[in-house]
Amino acid sequence: MRPTQAPFPATRLRRTRQSPAIRGMVRQNTLTVDDFIWPIFVRSGEGIEEPIPSMPGVVRRSVDKVVEAAREAADLGIPAICIFPYTGLEDRTEDCAGAWDPENNANRAIRAIKQAVPELAIMTDVALDTYNINGHDGFVENGEIVNDRSVEALVKMALSQAEAGADIIGPSDMMDGRIGAIRQALEGAGHQNVMILSYAAKYASAFYGPFRDAVGASGALTGDKKTYQMDPANSDEALRLIERDLAEGADMVMVKPGLPYLDICRRVKDTFGAPTFAYQVSGEYAMIEAASANGWIDHDRVMMESLMAFKRAGCDGILTYFAPAAARLLAQRST
Repeated sequence: MRPTQAPFPATRLRRTRQSPAIRGMVRQNTLTVDDFIWPIFVRSGEGIEEPIPSMPGVVRRSVDKVVEAAREAADLGIPAICIFPYTGLEDRTEDCAGAWDPENNANRAIRAIKQAVPELAIMTDVALDTYNINGHDGFVENGEIVNDRSVEALVKMALSQAEAGADIIGPSDMMDGRIGAIRQALEGAGHQNVMILSYAAKYASAFYGPFRDAVGASGALTGDKKTYQMDPANSDEALRLIERDLAEGADMVMVKPGLPYLDICRRVKDTFGAPTFAYQVSGEYAMIEAASANGWIDHDRVMMESLMAFKRAGCDGILTYFAPAAARLLAQRST
């Protein structure tokens, strides 16, 4: 039971808000560069930085430019980046074999980054959507996204990324049983130190639209993902999913999207105490950028306020496209 406090005027809560020094002394949460994972999009070619219209300031990079971005991240103190491949329709197939090709753009980028910036942690995405002609995270058979056959493919994809040098595997597909299968395969292949950050509570959200443009999935997707991603109306189900993935060998868990699901972040952290991350997804980023471009909000203040919300909700880290801008702002404030 919460203790009672003295009535006004003995208690004046404004006393602790009267100056920057005092506010800093009683501040509960702190945002640092260590909280960020920077999502980066990789494509084929060389010397390419291709703007993504629905995500102002975000680009698709060829592998050489991804290496430059990795150096930038390390220089800014960002501890990790997450690699997402762009795949054109001409390179997508029914069997999704490109997903575990050692020479796909994601695996090439992992190896190049590890050679150039070995201290930077690399996270990957494990889902078939960027290689699937149907745009889904699993195989499609007779109009159904099938689970068990998809898990077999996801295991091959995860192993290829671990072989390339990934530090953190990020299964975002939402197939049942994939965490246990991937963990067992990693152990069997000698990758016992490779971590799994499971997208354990991933909702069937409308906030993903710009991301699908970024990875080339918008034109490929047939139907929707509601049979495997979570219903936005549910919260108890998220806890069941988190509990299952931790039991199957996930080291860390993810809630996605971010700001519309801060209540889920809080429940997950309070219930399990496991390392909890959120993904500030493309739609969240695009809304802030668009409102700022129209002069409706203060970009930097809203950016930092949105990131602090994740810490207040209990998150240990945030995947965010704002990572470089936020890191620079934090560095300026510390000088």
